[in-house]
Amino acid sequence: MTRQKSFKSRIRTRMDKTGESYTAARRHLLPGADAAQPPAAAPAEPAEPTPPATGSGAAQADRISEALLRERTGRGWDEWFGLLDEWGAVECTHTETARWLVTAHEVPGWWAQTVTVGYEQARGLRAPGQRRGGGWEAGGSRTVAVPVDRLFEAFSDEGLRRRWLPDVAIRVRTATRPKTFRADWDGGPTRIVVGFAPKGDTKATVAVVHEKLTDAAQAAELKAYWRERLAALKQLLESAEAGR
Repeated sequence: MTRQKSFKSRIRTRMDKTGESYTAARRHLLPGADAAQPPAAAPAEPAEPTPPATGSGAAQADRISEALLRERTGRGWDEWFGLLDEWGAVECTHTETARWLVTAHEVPGWWAQTVTVGYEQARGLRAPGQRRGGGWEAGGSRTVAVPVDRLFEAFSDEGLRRRWLPDVAIRVRTATRPKTFRADWDGGPTRIVVGFAPKGDTKATVAVVHEKLTDAAQAAELKAYWRERLAALKQLLESAEAGR
C-alpha cells in the first residue's frame, strides 16, 4: 500500500511539472518507460490523422487563432512551441511529433497535426504549403450549416459530389463515416485527404488537404480552386437544407 501511495505521488508530481494527464504521466513512470527520449522509430499516424488544410498562404499559427487552439488543446502556440523545443521536436519527424502530442498530452489527433505543422513552420522546417522534407500541398476549409453526415455525403455520394465537383475523376481510397475521406485525384499522382468535424447538430466543418503537389505554383492554383469549390459546396448544401 505504501509503495502504491508513493507511486501515485510521483505521478501527481510529474503531472504538475509537465501538464500531462494522470494516464499519460503514469504510463511514462511505469518500469521501462523513458519519457525524456523521443520515439526511436516513426510510429503510425494518430487515430484521427486528418490535418487542417494548409495551403500556400498564411502559416498555420496565423490560420488557427490562439483562442481556438487553447480551447481545443489547453495551450496556446507559444506554450506548445516551448514544450516541443524542450522535448526535442526539431530533431524528430512529423509523425513522431504528432504522436508524442497524442500520447504524452492527449491532444486529439486532428489538433496534434495542427500544432505539429505550426511548429514546423515556426522553426523553419517547412514553408507554408510545403510538407516536411519537401513536396507541396494545398486546400481549404469551410463551415457549412448542415449536419456532419450530410457534409460527409457530399464527398462520399458520387451523384451529390458531381453537383459541386464536376469533371473530376475520383477514386476513393478510404471513407470513414463521418470523419475522413481519402481519394486519388483525377488519375493521380495527387490525392485528397478530407476531415469532417461536427459543430453541434446543425453545423459541421470540412477541411481538405490536396497532397503530393509538384511546386508552389500548383499549390497556389489548387488553393484558389478549393476556395471556389468549397464555396459552391456550401451554397448547394445550405440551399437544399433551407428548402426542406
